[in-house]
Amino acid sequence: MASPLRCVITSPEGLIFDGKAKFVVVPAADGELGILPRHAPLIAALGFGALRIDLAEGETGIPTGAGGKIHYFVEGGFVQVLDNVVTVLPTRAEPLDSLQKSAEEERLRGFLGIRPPKGADIEAVAEYERQVEVARRRVQLAR
Repeated sequence: MASPLRCVITSPEGLIFDGKAKFVVVPAADGELGILPRHAPLIAALGFGALRIDLAEGETGIPTGAGGKIHYFVEGGFVQVLDNVVTVLPTRAEPLDSLQKSAEEERLRGFLGIRPPKGADIEAVAEYERQVEVARRRVQLAR
């Protein structure tokens, strides 16, 4: 059996997790990326969605979740895999169990109620559409 991965998650607020994992799934900018031990080296941009970690047997210090799993909502940043270490550097990260469905639905309704004005530039429209998609994903993942 391959030795477990070391997984390090650090956001601008500080260290979130540093421990051993059997498997890590990150929301890359172009789809989900699954990472097992001995994965080839890579650097990828993060999109937004669920970061999932299946902890290695005997791993302690679980910051959230149950059953040997950790789940976070992450948005933006980068992931690096090198020498059996997965380093996740999200711009934002919060435990999935902290997302409240009603609050996330209200947030989505708020975005949908403030469409960009007619004649807005392409960047403003693209940013609005990204925020709506992030809000929709948060609603999907909220409990």
